[in-house]
Amino acid sequence: MLRLFRVLSLLPLGLLQAGGGVIGLLVYAASPRYRRVLRHNLAQAGFASRALALRAAMEAGRMAGELPFVWLRDGAGAAVRRVRVSGREAVEQAWAEGRGVLYLTPHLGCFEVAAQVAAQWGPITVLYRPPHKAWLNPLAGARLRHNLRTAPASVAGMRPLLRALRNGEAVGMLPDQAPSAGDGVWAPFFGRPAYTMTLPVRLARLTGARIVFAVAERLPRGAGYRLNLRALQGPLPEDPRQAAARLNREIEELVRTCPRQYLWGYNRYKVPAGAPLPPAGPEASP
Repeated sequence: MLRLFRVLSLLPLGLLQAGGGVIGLLVYAASPRYRRVLRHNLAQAGFASRALALRAAMEAGRMAGELPFVWLRDGAGAAVRRVRVSGREAVEQAWAEGRGVLYLTPHLGCFEVAAQVAAQWGPITVLYRPPHKAWLNPLAGARLRHNLRTAPASVAGMRPLLRALRNGEAVGMLPDQAPSAGDGVWAPFFGRPAYTMTLPVRLARLTGARIVFAVAERLPRGAGYRLNLRALQGPLPEDPRQAAARLNREIEELVRTCPRQYLWGYNRYKVPAGAPLPPAGPEASP
């Protein structure tokens, strides 16, 4: 598989994204469950549009199609050179204050390239969940390079994350990924309880790190990406549920800027094994 990815990485970015878009539409047409989850999540967020559902499926395919280019083309250098950055002053301010940077990158746009750009500026440790399939491990290893490290999404991963932030380095994670039981709280996401990780809040409080939201919007026709950086304004509430709700509201605002590029097919409202049921009781799964 890694060899195939290396070959595919030689193709133009626009061609890879176009091919991925076609595959995304085929998966949408062939998988009733995927189609149901995607449309249910869109409707929950107030985007009940068949056209948008098709576009979201296409963008999900484009996200998969671009990975060989993003991970392997010139050691990810080709992808990084196609990124236009706005809002870097939020990161520079954290550096000036001697603080680490906690990048929160939702499942929006090309979140893989955001970490690659951050690694150009200094060391970054990314929270990482190993793939369930062993044959995918070589592909996961292809993401690693100078200044880019990973930490497991487990108790053992806390130490490298804390160390990085206390050293004034960067940490990156997907804040809208459902955590394991015990590592989250129920908080509203587009009007419905979603099990939300508390790790970003804990890390920021323990280290004084600056929280910066990072979204790499995919540009048309293989033109590259626009990386938008935005610092979280104001302190987070002390209560973990209120703090998680605040982060979810920030993510909602980001998604509304480019809803077609959000990964709506991800089952954001699932109940992780061993986690308590949502406050209002179990809801029908899509």
